[in-house]
Amino acid sequence: MHGGLVSIKEALHLLKPQEQIVADFILEHPEQIVNLSVQKLAELTGVSEATIVRLSRSLQFKGFQDLKMRIVADLAQTAQASKETDTYQEIQPNSSVSALIDSISHNNAQSIQDTLSVLSVQEVEKAIESIGKTRKICIFGVGASAVIAQDFMQKLTRIDRWCEAAYDFNSQATLAANLRAGDVAFGISYSGQTEDIIGSLSIARQNGATIITLTKFGSNPVSDLADVRLFTSSLEKSIRSGAMASRITQLNVIDILFVGIAQLQYDETVELLERTRKAVSRSKRNGNNK
Repeated sequence: MHGGLVSIKEALHLLKPQEQIVADFILEHPEQIVNLSVQKLAELTGVSEATIVRLSRSLQFKGFQDLKMRIVADLAQTAQASKETDTYQEIQPNSSVSALIDSISHNNAQSIQDTLSVLSVQEVEKAIESIGKTRKICIFGVGASAVIAQDFMQKLTRIDRWCEAAYDFNSQATLAANLRAGDVAFGISYSGQTEDIIGSLSIARQNGATIITLTKFGSNPVSDLADVRLFTSSLEKSIRSGAMASRITQLNVIDILFVGIAQLQYDETVELLERTRKAVSRSKRNGNNK
């Protein structure tokens, strides 16, 4: 159980001014925080005790004590990994291939590790349950997120789930307009700001569909529409490296969901996967014989 510091870093730009004062203090003095009461932290930062409680809840924690426990776990994890680099590596000009391999691999691994800090087990369970029992699921993604949407659709199609994906607003709106209560609309947007996703999910919500979102951690227009909120983390300073690492974390969450859904009807799923594998293999052989 960790992720307090990662959660603060992810949500820092979304916090109210008084909450940001507390967040900055925590990030600058994490070791000190674990021994402070709400009252003492309020005194040191010049804010009200209520502000500290609101900050904790804004970060998806039960309260200040829960946040402190997460920070304690973060510090322990950092100490354990002190012999290794635990920050994101920037893309540097004229880097060697060896440095490039290390940098990109480290970024991807760090993003997945940080995502474990902000991905709620309860929300994943809700997502698996909702998709597992739905009549129909529509998956929406634009740009880089369209790749994630396509991957999830392909996986679900292999186990005979009624699933459609759309990558532009017109297509998304058309699918969303035909959803109904019990159906699922799954919106993917790392930034949480994609207008097409906001618009299509709003239509789906109006029609009574269950909304599941996959965004970066924190309150944002896309996740604010959701019944089930799934978060990923990617804290690189570089936009270029961030776009790569965030994709890896999203794919990792999709794999988690897929296996969870597949396990709901294990024997049937194994049979369906084998059937589709044979069909694709047979199609390739037939194509090569022409």
